[in-house]
Amino acid sequence: LYSLQIVHILNMTSAKIVSFLLHPEESLHSLQIRIEFETGISTGNQELLLETGICLDPRKPASQCVIDGVRGWDSYMVYLFDKSKTVYDGPFASRSLSDCVNYIVQDSKIQLPIPQLRKVWAEAVHYVIGLKEDYSRLFQGQRAAMLSLLRYNANLIKMKNNMVSASQQLKAKLEFFHQSIRLDLEKYSDQMAYGISSEKMLKAWKEMEEKASQCAQAEDIGYLDEQIMALHTEIVELQKSPYARRQGEVMESLEQRAIDLYKQLKTRPPDHAYSDSTDMVKIIVQTVQSQDRVLKELFGHLSKLLGCKQKIIDLLPKIEVALNNIKEADNSVMQMQGKRQREIWHLLKIACTQSSSRSLVSSSLEGTVSTPAAAWLPQSSSGNVPHPLSSMATPEDEEDFVHVIEENMNYLELFSSILQEVRQEQNNSMTVS
Repeated sequence: LYSLQIVHILNMTSAKIVSFLLHPEESLHSLQIRIEFETGISTGNQELLLETGICLDPRKPASQCVIDGVRGWDSYMVYLFDKSKTVYDGPFASRSLSDCVNYIVQDSKIQLPIPQLRKVWAEAVHYVIGLKEDYSRLFQGQRAAMLSLLRYNANLIKMKNNMVSASQQLKAKLEFFHQSIRLDLEKYSDQMAYGISSEKMLKAWKEMEEKASQCAQAEDIGYLDEQIMALHTEIVELQKSPYARRQGEVMESLEQRAIDLYKQLKTRPPDHAYSDSTDMVKIIVQTVQSQDRVLKELFGHLSKLLGCKQKIIDLLPKIEVALNNIKEADNSVMQMQGKRQREIWHLLKIACTQSSSRSLVSSSLEGTVSTPAAAWLPQSSSGNVPHPLSSMATPEDEEDFVHVIEENMNYLELFSSILQEVRQEQNNSMTVS
């Protein structure tokens, strides 16, 4: 029996508390089924928050609701929200009056003996204190909702920053891609006069340029950024609102007045004197009116909090989609850049092969050992002529190409100059032949 625990659930949609005896190792889902039976809120629409704004973890047992500690096992409250609702407008009835308190409220001028009046007023004080505590618990539930909203907002900001960063990287890569492909097309046109051309490759490059322009659509996240900024402003305003702070000062003052009034009654001698309850009834009425006012303000503010939270919930999948689109566009751009770089190297290889063939023919005709093309080829220590590309970085896979791309665009100029020299040597060789 001592291992059993009690959890108190404050239903924020009805302002009523329901309590449950937890069985050892009972799952949270089992507790939610019992909550559904008592409140009518389906398990799928239940959101159970601790006062810190942390949502209960469905993977943990129901005992996570009860935190043993300084304040005792029964002083913690779990706040129940209905995720299918964002507007909580009541009406929320105040707690019921006991029969004897209701008796004096109906006729505050009725005269009662002092001993009997003490008992009635003691219950009246208890009622006033209870109204203030009801408000305090509901305010704590609103605060839990605010803390939960801030947790969601922190996650939204993190995802937004990731999205903006990815968008900026894509934009930079697209700018580099467009600059480099324009240079490639320009230099390709220049070298076509020397005889190396490929209509298929040229067409592929132009298609790449068009596809890159389409990828630029993925970097446009302005519409999401505007929504997030507007929502952020709204949340800041809610935090600054006076309704985000406790509004129970009037009720606390009335509570103290009721206590003081009861203390004054206790000092009166228990003789045969009689007295009415006019002053105490005034306090009761004012406390009820004050509670009605602060609860209306509290639930109006709570509805705004829940509305903001729902906007965040609706935004998160849109940001996920935008991030995926950016990543796909980024991968596409880098693949196209790598493909074009490989084609440039392949074009250079063809040009060098043709130059070597021409030079060998020219050498055999002249009876010489050296070739004009060798003038720009560095000699190795063994005297052998290395491959024309041996002194340059030659990526072995796509990731290395990406690294080369991001370093600089000097290779593109180098390729053009090499191709021109190769073709000039070819022409010289043809002339000699």
